[in-house]
Amino acid sequence: MVCGHQVEHGSNDNSDQGGPISSETRINDRIRVPEVRLVGPNGEQVGIVRIEDALRLAQEADLDLVEVAPQARPPVCKLMDFGKFKYESAQKARESRRNQQLTVIKEQKLRPKIDPHDYETKKGHVSRFLAAGNKVKVTIMFRGREQSRPELGFRLLQRLADDVAELGFVESAPKQDGRNMIMVLAPHKNAKAKPKAAKEARPAES
Repeated sequence: MVCGHQVEHGSNDNSDQGGPISSETRINDRIRVPEVRLVGPNGEQVGIVRIEDALRLAQEADLDLVEVAPQARPPVCKLMDFGKFKYESAQKARESRRNQQLTVIKEQKLRPKIDPHDYETKKGHVSRFLAAGNKVKVTIMFRGREQSRPELGFRLLQRLADDVAELGFVESAPKQDGRNMIMVLAPHKNAKAKPKAAKEARPAES
């Protein structure tokens, strides 16, 4: 059975996007059907044409005729540069995997009555993690009587979120979890670009 991008009969809205095409996809003279629903190289709907005419159009345009929806009736075929399409699809797949692998959750633990020096150190770690594109799980650990003062932890987490606002935002608001209070910070999409932009702006300001 040939694998391809399946569409419902009579609907080929997604065919102009290419879709996932497997190594078993039929192209050019491997497509052995009387007629196909043809989609042009820019997604334009040509309509139902004889396979001979579709192959001739592909040859004239120096493109491939690629079957993108073999289970449609008639099958949907698109004019495209198949080699370029496979290369770009592989690039997108690699980029998607790389982005998924880069999503790392770091953790920082603080005490509600942390001293100023330790706070600055912890804040520096959080800033560095966010700048690197990582999420940060910030945990406030309560001990003994501190458990009766959850507002101390809440204020500390709010202060930290404000201090690193240029690099990240609160993805998960502070919430009590047993003896701990937890907040999750996520990096802005352009967090890595901001420090560079700030450096470039300084000479202009002076």
